[in-house]
Amino acid sequence: MGAKSSAARPRAAARIAGLGLSGAGLLMLLSGCSIEGFGKAFGNFGWPSRGVSLQAHKMYDLWIASVIAALIVGIFVWGLIFWCIIRYRKRGDELPVQTRFNMPMEVLYTVTPILIVAVLFYYTAIVQTDVDKLSKNPDQVVEVVAFKWQWQFNYRDGMGKDANTVASTVGSADVIPLLVLPTGEKIRFEETSKDVIHSFWVPEMLFKRDVFPGSVRNVFEVTLDKEGRYVGRCAELCGTYHAFMQFELVVVSPDDFDKYLAAKKSGATTQEAMIAIGKEPYAVTTEPLNTRRQSSSWNQSNTVAAGK
Repeated sequence: MGAKSSAARPRAAARIAGLGLSGAGLLMLLSGCSIEGFGKAFGNFGWPSRGVSLQAHKMYDLWIASVIAALIVGIFVWGLIFWCIIRYRKRGDELPVQTRFNMPMEVLYTVTPILIVAVLFYYTAIVQTDVDKLSKNPDQVVEVVAFKWQWQFNYRDGMGKDANTVASTVGSADVIPLLVLPTGEKIRFEETSKDVIHSFWVPEMLFKRDVFPGSVRNVFEVTLDKEGRYVGRCAELCGTYHAFMQFELVVVSPDDFDKYLAAKKSGATTQEAMIAIGKEPYAVTTEPLNTRRQSSSWNQSNTVAAGK
Protein backbone atom coordinates (compact mmCIF):
# COMPACT_ATOMS: atom_id res chain seq x y z
CA MET A 1 0.00 0.00 0.00
CA GLY A 2 2.80 2.38 0.93
CA ALA A 3 4.73 1.58 -2.26
CA LYS A 4 1.63 2.18 -4.36
CA SER A 5 0.98 5.49 -2.65
CA SER A 6 4.59 6.57 -3.15
CA ALA A 7 4.45 5.69 -6.83
CA ALA A 8 1.25 7.64 -7.27
CA ARG A 9 2.71 10.83 -5.84
CA PRO A 10 5.21 11.50 -8.65
CA ARG A 11 2.52 10.80 -11.21
CA ALA A 12 0.18 13.29 -9.53
CA ALA A 13 2.94 15.87 -9.38
CA ALA A 14 3.69 15.24 -13.04
CA ARG A 15 0.04 15.83 -13.93
CA ILE A 16 0.05 19.08 -11.96
CA ALA A 17 3.29 20.14 -13.61
CA GLY A 18 1.73 19.31 -16.95
CA LEU A 19 -1.19 21.60 -16.15
CA GLY A 20 1.29 24.34 -15.30
CA LEU A 21 3.11 23.86 -18.60
CA SER A 22 -0.23 23.95 -20.41
CA GLY A 23 -0.97 27.28 -18.72
CA ALA A 24 2.44 28.59 -19.80
CA GLY A 25 1.74 27.39 -23.34
CA LEU A 26 -1.60 29.19 -23.28
CA LEU A 27 0.16 32.39 -22.18
CA MET A 28 2.61 32.06 -25.08
CA LEU A 29 -0.30 31.51 -27.46
CA LEU A 30 -2.10 34.59 -26.17
CA SER A 31 1.06 36.66 -26.41
CA GLY A 32 1.23 35.78 -30.08
CA CYS A 33 -2.31 37.09 -30.58
CA SER A 34 -3.33 40.73 -30.52
CA ILE A 35 -2.90 41.84 -26.92
CA GLU A 36 -4.64 45.10 -27.78
CA GLY A 37 -7.72 43.28 -29.08
CA PHE A 38 -7.74 40.90 -26.13
CA GLY A 39 -7.45 43.80 -23.68
CA LYS A 40 -10.26 45.79 -25.31
CA ALA A 41 -12.52 42.75 -25.19
CA PHE A 42 -12.26 42.81 -21.40
CA GLY A 43 -12.20 46.56 -20.79
CA ASN A 44 -8.38 46.75 -20.68
CA PHE A 45 -8.50 44.96 -17.30
CA GLY A 46 -8.59 48.31 -15.49
CA TRP A 47 -5.84 49.97 -17.57
CA PRO A 48 -6.99 53.44 -18.75
CA SER A 49 -6.23 53.05 -22.47
CA ARG A 50 -3.53 51.90 -24.86
CA GLY A 51 -2.08 55.41 -24.91
CA VAL A 52 -0.83 57.68 -27.69
CA SER A 53 2.90 56.92 -27.66
CA LEU A 54 5.12 53.93 -28.44
CA GLN A 55 6.22 53.85 -24.81
CA ALA A 56 2.60 53.79 -23.63
CA HIS A 57 1.86 50.82 -25.90
CA LYS A 58 4.63 48.79 -24.29
CA MET A 59 3.33 49.56 -20.79
CA TYR A 60 -0.16 48.58 -21.92
CA ASP A 61 1.07 45.28 -23.38
CA LEU A 62 2.98 44.49 -20.17
CA TRP A 63 -0.12 45.14 -18.08
CA ILE A 64 -2.44 43.00 -20.20
CA ALA A 65 0.07 40.13 -20.41
CA SER A 66 0.59 40.25 -16.63
CA VAL A 67 -3.15 40.13 -15.98
CA ILE A 68 -3.54 37.20 -18.38
CA ALA A 69 -0.74 35.35 -16.59
CA ALA A 70 -2.34 36.11 -13.21
CA LEU A 71 -5.70 34.81 -14.44
CA ILE A 72 -4.11 31.59 -15.70
CA VAL A 73 -2.42 31.03 -12.33
CA GLY A 74 -5.65 31.92 -10.53
CA ILE A 75 -7.76 29.50 -12.56
CA PHE A 76 -5.17 26.77 -12.01
CA VAL A 77 -5.14 27.33 -8.23
CA TRP A 78 -8.93 27.59 -7.99
CA GLY A 79 -9.21 24.37 -9.98
CA LEU A 80 -6.87 22.59 -7.55
CA ILE A 81 -8.83 23.90 -4.57
CA PHE A 82 -12.18 22.71 -5.87
CA TRP A 83 -10.68 19.42 -7.03
CA CYS A 84 -9.35 18.78 -3.51
CA ILE A 85 -12.67 19.77 -1.95
CA ILE A 86 -14.54 17.29 -4.13
CA ARG A 87 -11.94 14.52 -4.34
CA TYR A 88 -11.10 14.44 -0.64
CA ARG A 89 -14.45 15.34 0.89
CA LYS A 90 -15.46 13.48 4.00
CA ARG A 91 -17.01 10.10 3.25
CA GLY A 92 -17.25 8.65 6.72
CA ASP A 93 -15.67 8.66 10.15
CA GLU A 94 -12.44 7.01 9.04
CA LEU A 95 -9.49 9.39 8.86
CA PRO A 96 -7.65 9.58 5.51
CA VAL A 97 -4.02 8.56 5.20
CA GLN A 98 -1.85 11.13 7.00
CA THR A 99 1.37 12.18 5.23
CA ARG A 100 4.12 14.43 6.61
CA PHE A 101 5.13 15.96 3.27
CA ASN A 102 5.14 15.50 -0.47
CA MET A 103 8.52 16.38 -1.90
CA PRO A 104 7.50 16.73 -5.58
CA MET A 105 4.61 19.01 -4.63
CA GLU A 106 6.77 21.17 -2.38
CA VAL A 107 9.39 21.53 -5.08
CA LEU A 108 6.67 22.51 -7.55
CA TYR A 109 5.20 25.08 -5.12
CA THR A 110 8.65 26.59 -4.60
CA VAL A 111 9.99 26.61 -8.14
CA THR A 112 6.82 27.79 -9.93
CA PRO A 113 6.39 31.11 -8.01
CA ILE A 114 10.10 31.84 -8.42
CA LEU A 115 9.84 31.33 -12.17
CA ILE A 116 6.71 33.52 -12.40
CA VAL A 117 8.32 36.35 -10.43
CA ALA A 118 11.52 36.08 -12.47
CA VAL A 119 9.63 36.32 -15.77
CA LEU A 120 7.55 39.29 -14.59
CA PHE A 121 10.67 41.04 -13.28
CA TYR A 122 12.49 40.44 -16.56
CA TYR A 123 9.78 41.96 -18.76
CA THR A 124 9.11 44.80 -16.31
CA ALA A 125 12.81 45.72 -16.35
CA ILE A 126 12.84 45.65 -20.17
CA VAL A 127 9.78 47.93 -20.48
CA GLN A 128 10.99 50.31 -17.76
CA THR A 129 14.41 50.59 -19.39
CA ASP A 130 12.81 51.27 -22.76
CA VAL A 131 10.45 53.92 -21.35
CA ASP A 132 13.33 55.73 -19.62
CA LYS A 133 15.73 55.39 -22.57
CA LEU A 134 17.17 58.61 -24.01
CA SER A 135 18.42 58.94 -27.57
CA LYS A 136 21.60 60.77 -28.51
CA ASN A 137 19.89 62.93 -31.13
CA PRO A 138 16.18 63.56 -30.47
CA ASP A 139 14.15 65.08 -33.28
CA GLN A 140 12.57 67.75 -31.08
CA VAL A 141 13.52 69.22 -27.71
CA VAL A 142 10.88 70.93 -25.55
CA GLU A 143 11.72 72.70 -22.32
CA VAL A 144 8.80 72.45 -19.90
CA VAL A 145 8.78 75.35 -17.44
CA ALA A 146 6.25 75.13 -14.59
CA PHE A 147 5.36 77.99 -12.30
CA LYS A 148 2.46 79.00 -10.05
CA TRP A 149 0.08 78.25 -11.66
CA GLN A 150 0.77 77.87 -15.35
CA TRP A 151 2.99 76.28 -17.98
CA GLN A 152 5.51 77.56 -20.47
CA PHE A 153 6.72 75.38 -23.37
CA ASN A 154 9.96 76.38 -25.08
CA TYR A 155 10.96 74.78 -28.37
CA ARG A 156 14.77 74.46 -28.28
CA ASP A 157 17.46 74.11 -30.92
CA GLY A 158 19.44 71.59 -28.86
CA MET A 159 19.73 69.76 -25.56
CA GLY A 160 20.69 71.13 -22.15
CA LYS A 161 20.64 74.53 -20.53
CA ASP A 162 22.95 76.08 -23.13
CA ALA A 163 20.50 75.48 -26.00
CA ASN A 164 18.50 78.39 -27.43
CA THR A 165 14.74 78.82 -27.41
CA VAL A 166 13.44 79.28 -30.97
CA ALA A 167 9.73 79.52 -30.12
CA SER A 168 7.68 79.59 -26.96
CA THR A 169 4.13 79.19 -25.67
CA VAL A 170 2.98 80.35 -22.26
CA GLY A 171 -0.43 80.02 -20.63
CA SER A 172 -2.47 82.52 -18.68
CA ALA A 173 -5.56 82.56 -16.49
CA ASP A 174 -7.66 83.22 -19.59
CA VAL A 175 -5.96 81.01 -22.20
CA ILE A 176 -5.01 77.36 -21.89
CA PRO A 177 -1.46 76.84 -23.27
CA LEU A 178 -1.14 74.51 -26.27
CA LEU A 179 1.78 72.11 -26.58
CA VAL A 180 1.93 71.22 -30.29
CA LEU A 181 4.03 68.17 -31.20
CA PRO A 182 4.45 65.89 -34.24
CA THR A 183 3.83 62.17 -34.64
CA GLY A 184 6.61 59.71 -35.42
CA GLU A 185 9.46 61.80 -33.99
CA LYS A 186 11.55 61.38 -30.85
CA ILE A 187 10.60 64.23 -28.54
CA ARG A 188 12.73 65.06 -25.53
CA PHE A 189 11.20 66.90 -22.58
CA GLU A 190 13.48 68.83 -20.24
CA GLU A 191 11.58 69.94 -17.16
CA THR A 192 12.28 72.74 -14.72
CA SER A 193 10.24 74.75 -12.21
CA LYS A 194 10.48 78.39 -11.18
CA ASP A 195 9.14 77.88 -7.67
CA VAL A 196 7.84 74.62 -6.14
CA ILE A 197 7.54 71.00 -7.26
CA HIS A 198 4.97 70.45 -10.00
CA SER A 199 4.24 67.37 -12.13
CA PHE A 200 3.86 67.17 -15.90
CA TRP A 201 1.04 64.75 -16.74
CA VAL A 202 -0.86 63.83 -19.89
CA PRO A 203 -3.16 60.91 -18.96
CA GLU A 204 -3.22 59.52 -22.52
CA MET A 205 0.58 59.24 -22.46
CA LEU A 206 0.24 56.94 -19.42
CA PHE A 207 3.24 58.75 -17.99
CA LYS A 208 3.99 61.64 -15.65
CA ARG A 209 7.12 63.06 -14.13
CA ASP A 210 7.76 65.61 -11.39
CA VAL A 211 9.12 69.05 -12.26
CA PHE A 212 11.70 70.27 -9.75
CA PRO A 213 12.98 73.79 -9.09
CA GLY A 214 16.69 74.57 -9.18
CA SER A 215 19.38 72.85 -11.22
CA VAL A 216 17.76 69.39 -11.19
CA ARG A 217 16.05 68.66 -14.49
CA ASN A 218 13.89 65.64 -15.17
CA VAL A 219 14.41 64.47 -18.76
CA PHE A 220 12.41 61.90 -20.69
CA GLU A 221 11.44 61.10 -24.27
CA VAL A 222 8.32 59.91 -26.05
CA THR A 223 7.39 59.08 -29.62
CA LEU A 224 3.76 59.98 -30.30
CA ASP A 225 1.86 57.95 -32.87
CA LYS A 226 -1.72 59.19 -32.74
CA GLU A 227 -2.93 62.62 -33.80
CA GLY A 228 -5.44 64.35 -31.57
CA ARG A 229 -5.90 66.74 -28.68
CA TYR A 230 -5.34 65.60 -25.10
CA VAL A 231 -5.72 67.39 -21.80
CA GLY A 232 -2.63 67.88 -19.64
CA ARG A 233 -2.50 68.67 -15.94
CA CYS A 234 -0.26 69.23 -12.97
CA ALA A 235 -0.29 66.04 -10.88
CA GLU A 236 1.48 67.43 -7.80
CA LEU A 237 -0.35 69.52 -5.18
CA CYS A 238 1.48 72.84 -5.57
CA GLY A 239 -0.66 75.44 -3.86
CA THR A 240 -3.96 77.29 -3.93
CA TYR A 241 -4.60 77.15 -7.68
CA HIS A 242 -3.05 73.75 -8.35
CA ALA A 243 -6.24 72.56 -10.08
CA PHE A 244 -5.98 75.46 -12.56
CA MET A 245 -2.63 74.25 -13.99
CA GLN A 246 -3.94 72.81 -17.22
CA PHE A 247 -2.61 72.60 -20.74
CA GLU A 248 -3.51 70.81 -23.95
CA LEU A 249 -1.29 68.47 -25.95
CA VAL A 250 -1.99 68.84 -29.66
CA VAL A 251 -0.49 66.01 -31.75
CA VAL A 252 -0.29 66.80 -35.47
CA SER A 253 1.43 65.43 -38.56
CA PRO A 254 5.13 66.29 -39.07
CA ASP A 255 4.26 68.58 -41.98
CA ASP A 256 1.72 70.52 -39.93
CA PHE A 257 4.19 70.76 -37.07
CA ASP A 258 6.88 72.19 -39.34
CA LYS A 259 4.40 74.81 -40.58
CA TYR A 260 3.31 75.60 -37.03
CA LEU A 261 6.89 76.01 -35.79
CA ALA A 262 7.82 78.14 -38.81
CA ALA A 263 4.88 80.44 -38.09
CA LYS A 264 5.93 80.72 -34.44
CA LYS A 265 9.50 81.52 -35.42
CA SER A 266 8.26 84.27 -37.73
CA GLY A 267 6.53 85.98 -34.81
CA ALA A 268 2.99 84.57 -34.98
CA THR A 269 1.08 83.92 -31.78
CA THR A 270 0.14 80.38 -30.86
CA GLN A 271 -3.42 81.01 -32.00
CA GLU A 272 -2.30 82.48 -35.33
CA ALA A 273 0.05 79.54 -35.91
CA MET A 274 -2.77 77.09 -35.16
CA ILE A 275 -5.03 78.83 -37.68
CA ALA A 276 -2.20 78.65 -40.23
CA ILE A 277 -2.30 74.83 -40.09
CA GLY A 278 -6.10 74.70 -40.07
CA LYS A 279 -6.57 73.81 -36.42
CA GLU A 280 -8.83 75.19 -33.70
CA PRO A 281 -6.76 78.02 -32.13
CA TYR A 282 -7.86 77.38 -28.54
CA ALA A 283 -8.01 74.34 -26.31
CA VAL A 284 -10.95 72.01 -26.86
CA THR A 285 -10.35 69.38 -24.14
CA THR A 286 -10.58 71.80 -21.22
CA GLU A 287 -11.21 75.46 -20.47
CA PRO A 288 -9.86 78.02 -17.99
CA LEU A 289 -11.36 77.90 -14.52
CA ASN A 290 -12.84 80.98 -12.90
CA THR A 291 -10.13 82.53 -10.72
CA ARG A 292 -12.01 85.71 -9.86
CA ARG A 293 -14.62 84.19 -7.55
CA GLN A 294 -17.46 85.98 -9.29
CA SER A 295 -19.89 83.10 -9.60
CA SER A 296 -23.33 83.61 -8.10
CA SER A 297 -22.98 80.58 -5.83
CA TRP A 298 -19.72 81.95 -4.38
CA ASN A 299 -21.26 85.40 -3.78
CA GLN A 300 -24.36 83.87 -2.21
CA SER A 301 -22.34 81.64 0.13
CA ASN A 302 -20.19 84.58 1.25
CA THR A 303 -23.25 86.73 1.82
CA VAL A 304 -24.71 84.06 4.09
CA ALA A 305 -21.38 83.62 5.89
CA ALA A 306 -21.22 87.35 6.55
CA GLY A 307 -24.67 87.29 8.10
CA LYS A 308 -26.17 89.66 5.50
